[in-house]
Amino acid sequence: MLAIRPLAEPDRLDVLVLPVRPTDPAAGGDAPAELAPTAVTPPDGTAEEAAALVPVARVSGRAGEIATHLRPGRSPGRLVLLGIGDGGESSWRAAGAALARSASDETQITIALPAEVTSEAVRGLTEGLLLASYRFRLTDAGDPPALTGVDLLLDDPEAYESTVATARTTAAMTRLARDLTNTPSSVKTPQWFADQVASAAADLPDVRLTVRGPAELAAEGFGGILAVGGGSASGPRLVEVDWHPANARTHVVLIGKGITFDTGGISIKPVPAMKLMRKDMAGAAAVVAATLGAAALRLPVRVTTLAPLAENMVSGSAFRPGDVIRHYDGTTSETTNSDAEGRLVLADALAYAVRQLKPDVLIDLATLTGANAVALGKRTAALYSENDDLAADLLTAIEAAGEAAWRMPLHTDYVEYLGSEIADLYSAPAQGAGSVTAALYLREFTGDLRDRWLHLDMSAPSWADGDQAELTRGATGWGVRSLLRWLAAVD
Repeated sequence: MLAIRPLAEPDRLDVLVLPVRPTDPAAGGDAPAELAPTAVTPPDGTAEEAAALVPVARVSGRAGEIATHLRPGRSPGRLVLLGIGDGGESSWRAAGAALARSASDETQITIALPAEVTSEAVRGLTEGLLLASYRFRLTDAGDPPALTGVDLLLDDPEAYESTVATARTTAAMTRLARDLTNTPSSVKTPQWFADQVASAAADLPDVRLTVRGPAELAAEGFGGILAVGGGSASGPRLVEVDWHPANARTHVVLIGKGITFDTGGISIKPVPAMKLMRKDMAGAAAVVAATLGAAALRLPVRVTTLAPLAENMVSGSAFRPGDVIRHYDGTTSETTNSDAEGRLVLADALAYAVRQLKPDVLIDLATLTGANAVALGKRTAALYSENDDLAADLLTAIEAAGEAAWRMPLHTDYVEYLGSEIADLYSAPAQGAGSVTAALYLREFTGDLRDRWLHLDMSAPSWADGDQAELTRGATGWGVRSLLRWLAAVD
């Protein structure tokens, strides 16, 4: 991963990046721009030269805008003017992402930061650099050129070391979630996923890991996980990860949908919809990575993650529409559609968390419905909760992290759609409002934690169709950054 370090003076100076800001950020691109005074004075004459270049290059200072000036035979050999917008964290994140892409063929660059730069800005810059430089490749061809080192020039570098370390850990865990999600399902069986979690947790001695296989799931009554995984030659698993610091006052349970490939089962998907179903475990990847991140950052909150893992395949042993499944808590579901499998594995995990773990807060993330994308588009998750404070706190963390979610209603009138003639619940009602009714179905398994439960339907934002800001084509790792922000603020 790209090395980023705060320094008071550079070891080498091949490429120097200088910040440019609009003189009136409220005026958008119409205001003139100016070179921002830096905390460390650049080499003789460099600042004056860069200031003269700003109007010539016609830069506006918009966040992520870049102009490059070559200086053959001089040091630095290249000046880069970097737009930082209003100087807030999100603007610096965009600037870092743009810089990572434009400097991908460089080995080392030096960024002179403004004198008034905040810790939030340094965090945004660091995350933008690290996340936009992510690549996932399975090939024997050589890796493309990549930026390998960034020096941040600051007047007091020690004051920002913890900020950079936090951003580095956050980015590393987001990249882990991306790796897990991007991995093809020919490799990514439920057992493979469990093995990857074990490997990632190996350097965190205070993390406890439990993996249940088919025999343990059957013995303990996880009927939903067993039903969904019953059609595959690769049996299901339930991964439980626990970070339990001695000073924790709050216990949070995170649950993530972990369908390592989804054919739709007997209700088989069309090929275009099936092609990217390796991403159907992005929720599990996010909650596992966030829990390991909490442990790496030594956050003083207990976090237990549950990742119910299964392949939803077509075979003679696959579950059928019309089957009745008995979940961990004894609730029965009539399966109206085998392509609505994610809620069946989540139901088991939610019921287990309520009965056995008894947390203070219960949160689940799932690539659950296409209806989420219809309502909110590609970048925004749907958030459901009856707890106004919990919803507000999560939304604040999500916005600060540079992700997006919108709170959706849990309409009481729609509960009647869940009624089955032969079981306690229909798994997937046919009346529409697919994201809302899926959330209402999950709510039935939250027991006395109903008022402390939050659900994120994040299918659409879990995948990017192309590079955009800090996102790269493929898995986004959506939710890791937001959860770590929120966990860091939990009392």
